[in-house]
Amino acid sequence: MTTSQNKILTHQEIKHKIDRIAYQIYETFVDEEEIIIAGIASEGVKFAIKICDVLRKVSDIKIVLCEVEMDKKNPHLPIKTSLEEDMYRDKAVVLVDDVLNSGSTLIYAVKHFLNVPLKKFKTAVLVDRNHKRFPVKADFKGISLSTSLREHVNVVFEGTEDAVYLQ
Repeated sequence: MTTSQNKILTHQEIKHKIDRIAYQIYETFVDEEEIIIAGIASEGVKFAIKICDVLRKVSDIKIVLCEVEMDKKNPHLPIKTSLEEDMYRDKAVVLVDDVLNSGSTLIYAVKHFLNVPLKKFKTAVLVDRNHKRFPVKADFKGISLSTSLREHVNVVFEGTEDAVYLQ
């Protein structure tokens, strides 16, 4: 079986999912003056940038991108963000990643942001795999997949060649 036979989302389908998620975020935060979109490196940041681009087109809300760097194999290790804590204190934050698998990456990233008081906090993922070991959920998701534990979801953001593959 080739990778192309396992494509589960095409570029156009991803674009539609991003548009829908961006509108859902806008509707949720419509009364805010500023939204922090925090993308988990590396594909989560690419996904976050795409969401930011749509939000800037559809709303007058100030959209600020925050890059979140963490060791996904050891998510309990210290996390670094491109913004200082004071920049998201008492703000609306959306934490973004490409795939929600076991939930460990997302829950440790959530824990990091909860070290300061936030006005409102939500999560967004492109693919939710339904294999959670931690009590975390995505508030906004592109697609939910029931897959085997041996299967791998690969998200590729490459211009007009964006795709999601099941391997």
